[in-house]
Amino acid sequence: MQGEKSLSVYRTVERESEIELVIKRSRFIGRCFPVSSEPEALSTLERVRKQNRDASHNCFAYVIGERGAFARFSDDGEPGGTAGMPMMETLKSIGAVDVLCIVTRYFGGILLGSGGLVRAYSGACSEAVKAANIVEMRPCVHYGFEVDYPKWGMLQSLLSRYGSIDSVEYSDRVRCAVWVPNVRSTEFIAELTERSDGKISAQYLGQERFPCEPEGDNK
Repeated sequence: MQGEKSLSVYRTVERESEIELVIKRSRFIGRCFPVSSEPEALSTLERVRKQNRDASHNCFAYVIGERGAFARFSDDGEPGGTAGMPMMETLKSIGAVDVLCIVTRYFGGILLGSGGLVRAYSGACSEAVKAANIVEMRPCVHYGFEVDYPKWGMLQSLLSRYGSIDSVEYSDRVRCAVWVPNVRSTEFIAELTERSDGKISAQYLGQERFPCEPEGDNK
């Protein structure tokens, strides 16, 4: 395919999130952020720390790069191995990269013990990541179409099974751009050609990763 390049699939989060858990009067505020570089992660961490100067702890974990080349965590004063590492293990179990999770704790006066802290920090991290919506960045082909209005419904029906609409313009004809996962692009074009009797042609616009709902049971 013209301009085709090799792109891998990886998981990340779609948006920022914030959740709160109260465990034995301690408040655990979990925040998750999509980040594309280590400086961005550190800048975000500093901002959250400043916003929560009076917190007992601001523990964090981040994994950056498709293969997790940049990974770092901190217990921020909690007993060693009870906060940052459980958060890192949570991110790794999900397979998420380009993600920063910060769990801020306001101590409520009751000690939780090592096991309780591990459960609290990993739980807050897990809930924050879920709230940020896990997506898979999959290689997709970007196609452009011009179709007559009577054929537009058929194209939409196909896309509901094969891909996503990127943009639509309604004028004398319908002009649209769509994303179709690489692994289904050949099948999509073949069915489109058959159902339109070859009257709808696709213009190749490029290839990029596009966020899709994760496959499998690990969401």
